[in-house]
Amino acid sequence: MVSNRQGWTEARAFLTRLARDTRGNTLALMAIALIPLAGMVGGGVDISRMYIVKTRLQHACDAGALAGRKMMGGGSWSANTYAARGEAERFFDANYNPNAYGTTLEQPAQRRSFTESAGKVTGNARAIVPMTIMRIFGKTSTTLTVTCDAEMRLPNTDVMFVLDTTGSMRWCPNGDSSCNGNSSSRIAALRKSVKCFYQIVARLDVPDVDCDGDEPTGGTGNQVQIRFGFVPYSTNVNVGRLLPNDYLVDEWEYQTRKANLAVPPQSTTTYWETYGGGSISQGNCLSFMKNEAFGTFTPTPLNSGGPNPTPTVVSSFPHDGVASDSNNGEWGWSGASDRNGNDKSCRRRRTDTTTYYVEKFASWTYNQLPVTVSGLKAGGSTWNNSFTWPVGDTAIGNDVTNSTITWSGCIEERETEPTTDYDPIPSTALDLDIDMVPNSDESRWKPALPRLIFTRSSTDGSEYNANSWGGSWYGTWGWNVAPETTSNDYRNGSTFFCPTEARKLQAWTDASIFQGYVNSLNPDGNTYHDIGIIWGARLMSPTGIFKAENATAPNGGEIERHMIFMTDGDTNANDYDYAAYGLPFFDHRQTPANPTKAQLDEQVNLRFLAICNWVKNKNITLWVINFGEGQSQDTKDRLEACAAEGRYFSAADSTALQQTFKSIADQISQLRLTK
Repeated sequence: MVSNRQGWTEARAFLTRLARDTRGNTLALMAIALIPLAGMVGGGVDISRMYIVKTRLQHACDAGALAGRKMMGGGSWSANTYAARGEAERFFDANYNPNAYGTTLEQPAQRRSFTESAGKVTGNARAIVPMTIMRIFGKTSTTLTVTCDAEMRLPNTDVMFVLDTTGSMRWCPNGDSSCNGNSSSRIAALRKSVKCFYQIVARLDVPDVDCDGDEPTGGTGNQVQIRFGFVPYSTNVNVGRLLPNDYLVDEWEYQTRKANLAVPPQSTTTYWETYGGGSISQGNCLSFMKNEAFGTFTPTPLNSGGPNPTPTVVSSFPHDGVASDSNNGEWGWSGASDRNGNDKSCRRRRTDTTTYYVEKFASWTYNQLPVTVSGLKAGGSTWNNSFTWPVGDTAIGNDVTNSTITWSGCIEERETEPTTDYDPIPSTALDLDIDMVPNSDESRWKPALPRLIFTRSSTDGSEYNANSWGGSWYGTWGWNVAPETTSNDYRNGSTFFCPTEARKLQAWTDASIFQGYVNSLNPDGNTYHDIGIIWGARLMSPTGIFKAENATAPNGGEIERHMIFMTDGDTNANDYDYAAYGLPFFDHRQTPANPTKAQLDEQVNLRFLAICNWVKNKNITLWVINFGEGQSQDTKDRLEACAAEGRYFSAADSTALQQTFKSIADQISQLRLTK
């Protein structure tokens, strides 16, 4: 039997050996480490699932916000029973599966929501992700949330409207002239379409127009520069007052007239002067004559004008005592009425002798003559409205007076080249050198002044007149080309039309001012597409005469540039139009002498296409809209060739025109995701 003491000793020895033996420690340590290791691995798995779910949730939220904002366009979030919100929710649901990765199924209204404020669409989304291994630590699920937003944010953007405001814009879109500028006319449709375009891009409500939806508010903010410019065109463009004084000449030759002055020769007029006023008998008259009792008929010289150099009239009454009632006598009696209506009057011969001492009007010379126009310049970029020039307002035979020559702001173009080849543009065609800064009279512009224009006699010998200066033209005609010196008072038989003043690119932050300008667009004149696009290009070029304003935005950022060219008709150029290249009948700056209408139309079309190509090569997106019906196929083909690829539109009626402008505005208004 083992004693108790011995048993204890053996047990202690066993425990000592066991404590010194490490061969079984690993198993024990592994058993102890399993619990935290399980937490780490399980947490990693669950966190990875959470990351994937949140990423999917964010993508779906972003897609929904973008889709909703795009559907909203330039209208209202609530339009069409919140169609934009429905679009946002559909895009979210299409991009996120609520059952993926074991997430808990919720009602759609609980897992995503989209709202709008000041044009920005904001989304919120949530998902409940159940835990797996982390459950052993008491974490059964976690809720993930994301936010997103999207707004219509443009890059720095310039839009130049080059708009046909010719006389046919008064007509209905189908070509019927009965509209006559009313609410169904082409010009009314254009005004509405441009205003609705502005509402989409500028995000400002134009007060007098309803653009088929709730009106926008809030603007585009100050993070980007949005500018609009205008070039209304017809026979000419009204751009002169946008230029510095130095860009226009001080003198230019116009088809006008000048007065020729001379000292008239001495003249005499002899006539009967009466006495007695119809109450004197022949016997009494003879008695008076015999007794020389003529009282007030004292034959003394009468001076009607005063001292030299005023013309002097001297009246003389010859008397040698001969009494006779014949036309050759000095005294007499007449029972017939005299030139003053007096009957039975006593009369005597009177001779008035007029002597002139200063020059008076003698004749007009009609020709291309120099006129000093510097009186329009008021310094810098400030202009006077008129100056005076002696072309005479009074009737022929009176002294020549100065006329007030008013200026509407339209111009004559600078020197050009009469050719039919504009590929490339000739270096001598300064009018087509869009970026050239004037440095000589050849490269400067000239004020168009119809009040100076006189078109001479017609070829059939009759005087040809228009309705005042620059008014409507009537009848068949043809003028004498050669200079004329004559006393005939010819007037201006040419036509002249000057549209609403153009506007440089500017931020129109007040919608009512934008509205007022667009409403001022009035249709009149013939169709010269070339002058419209020439000045549209000049006013927006980043490297031309306005490069200081156009090269970059104020923050130094780049600018996206768009030109929208809209017309309703074929080219219509005439040699009786006083247009941007003068009066072709006399000046023929683009063509040979005696130009035909076909030659003038060809010049407009060739120059138009040359500048279309220049615009597109300048990285300006050129949108072209053909509005109305009845244009020739050649015109349609030319307009399509002008436009940038895929940027030509044809709108037959007012609704189509508004939709076309809206489509362009939507394409220009690019979406930017802000979060």
